[in-house]
Amino acid sequence: MNPITIFKQLHLSNRFFQVLAGIVLVFVIGYFVPVVGPIGEIIFYGFIVFFGVDALILYSRKNPLSGQRVTPQRLSNGDENPIRLQINSSLNFTVKVEIIDEVPHQFQLRDFSISTSLPPNQEQEFRYELRPTQRGEYDFGDINVFLQTALGFVRRSVTIPASETVPVYPSFIQMRKFEMYVISNRLTDAGIKKIRRLGHTMEFDQIKEYVRGDDVRSINWKATARANELMVNQYQDERSQNIINIIDTGRVMKMPFDGLHLLDYAINTSLVISNIALLKDDKAGLITFSNENAGVVKPQKRRTHIRRIQERLYNLQTNFLESDFERMLIALRKHVNQRSLVLLYTNFETFSAMERQLPYLQQIANRHLLVTIFFENTEMTRLIEKKPETLGEIYTQTIAEKFSFEKRQIVRALNQRGIQTILTPPKELSVNAINKYLELKSRGLI
Repeated sequence: MNPITIFKQLHLSNRFFQVLAGIVLVFVIGYFVPVVGPIGEIIFYGFIVFFGVDALILYSRKNPLSGQRVTPQRLSNGDENPIRLQINSSLNFTVKVEIIDEVPHQFQLRDFSISTSLPPNQEQEFRYELRPTQRGEYDFGDINVFLQTALGFVRRSVTIPASETVPVYPSFIQMRKFEMYVISNRLTDAGIKKIRRLGHTMEFDQIKEYVRGDDVRSINWKATARANELMVNQYQDERSQNIINIIDTGRVMKMPFDGLHLLDYAINTSLVISNIALLKDDKAGLITFSNENAGVVKPQKRRTHIRRIQERLYNLQTNFLESDFERMLIALRKHVNQRSLVLLYTNFETFSAMERQLPYLQQIANRHLLVTIFFENTEMTRLIEKKPETLGEIYTQTIAEKFSFEKRQIVRALNQRGIQTILTPPKELSVNAINKYLELKSRGLI
């Protein structure tokens, strides 16, 4: 092996310096107590021998390790994504290893490592999870492994080439989770409310086995008697309705909560809503806007359409400028002619901010069923619930209550003008938006 390569891979361990410090201490004592001097020499020469043996064992093979990193083709934003490291040892003895994976800089993991032992001539798999909070491309580096024997005087570094770039997309894990709930009719398990239907005004579809969540009033007793198990009538909802997600990408959506911006919560939820709409044979569309031209994905009901929506959401970013609601209104009128359910994701912090956009909201509500979605400030809520102890805390709590009251005023003002609203904490956005969509659909309002 090349001496330069050996030198680069060679690292002295903490044990090496600890033993060396002990030997120095023995020699210092031997200076004052001559009897101890020869003992120090014996220990020193023994240390040199063990050091050499340790190094020879570690460098007995040119390529002691091989391996790879197994990552998904894309990562899901805001979710825990599994990463696997497969390390194969070709050594004939057990070694202690410290594995340092070069994770993307976006995670800011300065001390990430896995310490374990590798048995001889075996492959082991190690798992960990990463939670990205930004969309875009993430660059993984190499896998660095530090080996040492039981003696532990020397560490050898081995670099396994594993550089790769993995894109982070809007939360498709959350989308798939709700998709499975829809397919298995278990939305109530995810916190989705069971919507009571006043009679059946829809077309009969089929008779099927009863599953939890079905309306017990739909039980077909004749079919139940024949099959000797509960059977229910299934009715078909009105289909091919337009579901339009409109996302404000202005400065108001830059506010962070739990590592994600409000924009990311809106993106993840709009992807979930679009997927559920397509599963229910509705048409899903998307409009994004800020102070510039609006981006539009026209509503369609093909299942492959979700990919177009996902690609549109992938590179969506906020800016620090005021959004132009007039541009959004023009884009909606131009590209959507049929009456639709419009879910508008924005954030009104003050009543005056809502009043400036109210004329545009009313124009949308005249032609479509508009649901305006904005966010509770959870930090304000915590301040209000906390018991104040000083004059400054009382003042801060009073201001927080004022802003909270304004949020409730906004809801009341919009509802008085026939505009549906959702005021929600960011983490509960998906569940609350799905509940509203299913509620409006079951009531036949769209």
